[in-house]
Amino acid sequence: MDWLGKKWYFLGFSLIFSVAGLISMGMHWAHTGSPVPLGVDFQGGTQVQVQFQNPPDVNAIRKATDAAGVKDARIVQYDAPEKREMLISLPQTSDATLDSGRKQIVDALHANYNNPFEIRNVQAVGPTVGKQLEKQAGLATLYSLIGMLVYLWFRFELIYGVAAVVAVFHDTLITVGFFAMFNKEISLTVIAAILTLVGYSMNDTIVVFDRIRENLRLSRREGLTEVVNRSINQTLSRTVLTSGLTFLTVLALFVFGGEVLHGFSFALVVGILIGTYSSIAVAAPMLVAYQDWRAARGKAAVLPAAKRAK
Repeated sequence: MDWLGKKWYFLGFSLIFSVAGLISMGMHWAHTGSPVPLGVDFQGGTQVQVQFQNPPDVNAIRKATDAAGVKDARIVQYDAPEKREMLISLPQTSDATLDSGRKQIVDALHANYNNPFEIRNVQAVGPTVGKQLEKQAGLATLYSLIGMLVYLWFRFELIYGVAAVVAVFHDTLITVGFFAMFNKEISLTVIAAILTLVGYSMNDTIVVFDRIRENLRLSRREGLTEVVNRSINQTLSRTVLTSGLTFLTVLALFVFGGEVLHGFSFALVVGILIGTYSSIAVAAPMLVAYQDWRAARGKAAVLPAAKRAK
């Protein structure tokens, strides 16, 4: 299959989803001051996991918290419906109010909701700690990209590292953009999923790159476009099988994993699809674009994988 012959379609697809994600993040920034919805891990707040004796009514719980003056509470089902558990989140604006968040929620339920309940778990994070976690999460992602760029520079050539990092950045941007579009919170578990996807996407890209390098050694007289197309086709069955089975696993996790794993599994579902796509449609074509750019400037074509790995 002529993958590079469809590069403009791939470029259009990437631009549509990248721009849509950026617009969604921009709109969210304008309304909330943050490009994406942040969970309690980053913005600070209190989460109370409550198990009810009878099946809970979300609307009734909402009315109970509103009646008690507990504003902006987020109420979602936690785990399987038969467990009758709800997760009630209350944003906090000051480190000094953390202890009061749990009391506000419990008092509101006792006063206005006629259904026996038990507090199973409480998580509280101050805004100051949340900002630190947000900074550390960003640095972890940045350092992972820099480390991979350096590794690929050493292992292959610089252009390979640049192409792979651009592809991973493309994957991360679209995945985070989906969180903004669907108004899904980003928590520490979501950051863990994104870092997992960085490694997964990079591994898939390296498999294609390694085959390109090997084919370049075997076909010195063949153009880079033909070599890249052939390399993608040769690794396609491996890519489809590996990514397909992984996707089915995370899809099951997304469908049946419950609210606590919803953000984590959503990031994996989107990221695996985009990561598999980018290794074929973003990273590999960049090698050909680089050679074409050099040719347009009157420079000799460079086959980036011509040297043997140490």
